[in-house]
Amino acid sequence: MCGIVGYTGGKDCVDIIIDGLKKLEYRGYDSAGIAFEEDKGIDILKAVGRVDNLEKLVRAGKVKSHCAIAHTRWATHGKPSVLNSHPHCDCKGEVAIVHNGIIENYDELKKELSSKGHKFASETDSEAAAHLIEEELKKQKDFFKAFASAVKKLKGAYALAATYKNAPGVICVAKKQSPLVIGQGKGEYYLASDVPAFLNHTNKAIFLEDGDLAKITCGACEIYNLAGVKQSRKVNVIKWNPATAQKGGYKHFMIKEIFDQPQATKDTISTLPPDIKKAFGITPAAARKIKGLYIVACGTAYHAGLCAKYVIEHFAKLPVEVETASEFKYRSINFQKDWLFIAVSQSGETADTLAALNNAKQAGLKALSICNVVGSTITRASDYTVYTHCGPEISVASTKAFTSQLAVLYSFALNIAKEQGSLAKTAFDKLYKEFKNLPSLIEQTLKDAQQIKKLAKAVYKSNSYIFLGRNAAFPIALEGALKLKEISYLHAEGFAGGEIKHGPIAIIDKGMPVVALAPKGELYEKMLSSCQEVGARGAKLITVTNTPLKGAVEVPYTNEYLFPILAVVPLQLLAYYVSDLRGREIDRPRNLAKSVTVE
Repeated sequence: MCGIVGYTGGKDCVDIIIDGLKKLEYRGYDSAGIAFEEDKGIDILKAVGRVDNLEKLVRAGKVKSHCAIAHTRWATHGKPSVLNSHPHCDCKGEVAIVHNGIIENYDELKKELSSKGHKFASETDSEAAAHLIEEELKKQKDFFKAFASAVKKLKGAYALAATYKNAPGVICVAKKQSPLVIGQGKGEYYLASDVPAFLNHTNKAIFLEDGDLAKITCGACEIYNLAGVKQSRKVNVIKWNPATAQKGGYKHFMIKEIFDQPQATKDTISTLPPDIKKAFGITPAAARKIKGLYIVACGTAYHAGLCAKYVIEHFAKLPVEVETASEFKYRSINFQKDWLFIAVSQSGETADTLAALNNAKQAGLKALSICNVVGSTITRASDYTVYTHCGPEISVASTKAFTSQLAVLYSFALNIAKEQGSLAKTAFDKLYKEFKNLPSLIEQTLKDAQQIKKLAKAVYKSNSYIFLGRNAAFPIALEGALKLKEISYLHAEGFAGGEIKHGPIAIIDKGMPVVALAPKGELYEKMLSSCQEVGARGAKLITVTNTPLKGAVEVPYTNEYLFPILAVVPLQLLAYYVSDLRGREIDRPRNLAKSVTVE
């Protein structure tokens, strides 16, 4: 998840570009760069870190230009560095590109282009697009036609923009599964990943659709499909004010990030083929030697690990120990030989998790990290790393990182089960097909947001909440309680459904909200029994299920081990709406920080 900005027109656009990048820093902030036209051709400036660092270079160089493309990066391929920063260029320095997304066939393209003499300067997948355009320009001089030919050879997701030395004032763009919008001005056009980047200059926006290619000049915007047929796209008048627009029109970053989850999980799942070597870097032979797993994390990531325990033990038949890192690192553990250590961390800098990982490494264990930040300390200390491709989370309370972590862990569970021989190929293929459909199911779940908002209005005055779940849904009860505590400052507890009668039922009072997770499965009837027990004590029952049930919140049907990734969405929404109704500071709750880098 990165931010793209562009401009072509009659103005000196440097201030426009820098301001646009700053408004898109929520999409990425580990490096930034700009490619701008000047008298001699195209020049590029890049800087590691926030956009302010790039701005200093631009000011020092007294840059002026009427056509430029720029990028603020959230690293996915290659650590944050000047070489890996966008824009990237071809061998001659005549073509410059910026890219958001994942080019799935970049390795294949890189090998092919290298065999033809192309020299690559970065570790990124994106650079392949610049060299591909260069190669197409050898066949035809028309920049847009060469660009279109190159785009047809790309597989994956992309928002792509390119400029060319011999086509001054022209920006070519393409969109597939990554956002890209064009702003229409008077004798000028803007380009961005999101409207806030240009809203101070124009409120007229053209939203590109998947498969669109566009040629933008100061006087025209021509849009075509991949077959070369000209397309007509509506010019929308945006009524947001600039402050609201930074959040995409949402009141808070948290609710925006909840609604980001279909795209975040889609981007993450796109990097997880049904192949343990390609997805996790673990060879099939090494996977077959794994005898058990330690999963260690903190907070929300710990709940993702707990879910994984149920899924891995069910499908792979391997023992799994899950523990909070702050406890694990101080225990005297008799580490089991041939066990794999898995560290789960959004930031990759969580001090407790890093210490636990180092203990496991010293004991001779191999380590896999699941993280959202490329090049972070935990990933550097690990033998294998898988990234969640959900971009920065601005809100302290984690939402989209959690569902992306669950996606990675579910993929791991299925892949390790296949290699261990505990899951037949036909069953694996069926489950993986269902797994890849998760983003659309999350999108369907979000359509019921107004139902959750209505429920929140009915319970938000309560000062205590109970969450219940069984099997793989039990950790989601814990996560639902945590999410509510984090941002509402109210008492909330999660329990295993079968434990409610072993003590906790004593605190059930008339009108107390009890959220019960009841997926259709082998424990469905037992969970309904727990619901009846609390209902008989006067609780205000909110049931989340994947099967028709009167009065319940129903998410799309899927198997009960995938249910958690859908069921958590209504719980996130409930926490958000309750907190908003109580007037809390949702994105920056008291006493909390996004990354806990100290004990």
